[in-house]
Amino acid sequence: MHILIVHIGPPLPVSAYGGTERVVWDLGKALVVLGHQVSFLATSGSRCDFAKVIAFNSALSLCEQIPSSVDIVHFSENPQQEVGRAFVITQHNNLSSLRDVLPNTIFLSRDHANRHGSGHYVYNGLDWSRYRGCDTSAERQYFHFLADASKRRKNVSGAIRLARKSGMQLSVIGGSRLYFRRGFRFTLSRKISFHGMVNDLEKSRILQHSMGLLFPVLWHEPFGLAVIESLYFGCPVFGTAYGSLPELIGPQYGYLANSATQLLRAIQRVGEWSPYACHSYARDNFSSHIMALGYLDYYQRVLNGETLKADLPVKEVLNRKMLPWSN
Repeated sequence: MHILIVHIGPPLPVSAYGGTERVVWDLGKALVVLGHQVSFLATSGSRCDFAKVIAFNSALSLCEQIPSSVDIVHFSENPQQEVGRAFVITQHNNLSSLRDVLPNTIFLSRDHANRHGSGHYVYNGLDWSRYRGCDTSAERQYFHFLADASKRRKNVSGAIRLARKSGMQLSVIGGSRLYFRRGFRFTLSRKISFHGMVNDLEKSRILQHSMGLLFPVLWHEPFGLAVIESLYFGCPVFGTAYGSLPELIGPQYGYLANSATQLLRAIQRVGEWSPYACHSYARDNFSSHIMALGYLDYYQRVLNGETLKADLPVKEVLNRKMLPWSN
């Protein structure tokens, strides 16, 4: 099968955060390993050593840029024009209106799909070979926060308060100590260290020695790559029970609550969670290989003439509002 993956965003590949780009890249590589031909239609400047890259030209229509040999087109966002081929769309965000849910849309988790009236989803997966191997017996000295800290819905301030109240050190990946966007913030405590955006090797080093991920997000997380990256390195997850998190984090792999007091009590019992159990769970359930198999099933269904529709009762009102969080 020849699959064209369309991603018009930051050039591929990425070396730091780039969550969507990371998933798109790892999916393409896994499909090639499974014996399929993959091409990328991507932003000019993208490069790839395992697949052909076609530089997207905004002056041409999509139809003009899709090779005739392509069997199915896979979009990482809603196409803005007619495709003229069999296609699927991965929706990586929460949509503000159900009118934006196009046919053949695939979501990132069961909760993510259900909130958009759909039952179609494939969990994100990662190529774990890009990371340093996990040593589940390594000494663990601090907690960590992993997300774009400039986004208020990620609630880095909540993670910092949890760390301070627990008396533990916190490594913040994805943020800085001095912060001006959306108001001034300066974190003085020496127990809170900031690492900014880091590459996979540096991230691996930090997570390898972390006791757990503090993830008190304030929105319905569609999936959460930070969750599976942390689990892979043996870190249980302590977060809020929103979006996909109850679906991903069973009691063996962390603790979820919308109360800082309850999370604090769980953090103080961090030794009850097994790094090996967390690592094995992520390794065995959230690899790029498993993700690729999930998408291949949907590709075949669409090529067989099926239309993936959003036809389930909507679980809740779609919005990006901050959700209740008790300190």
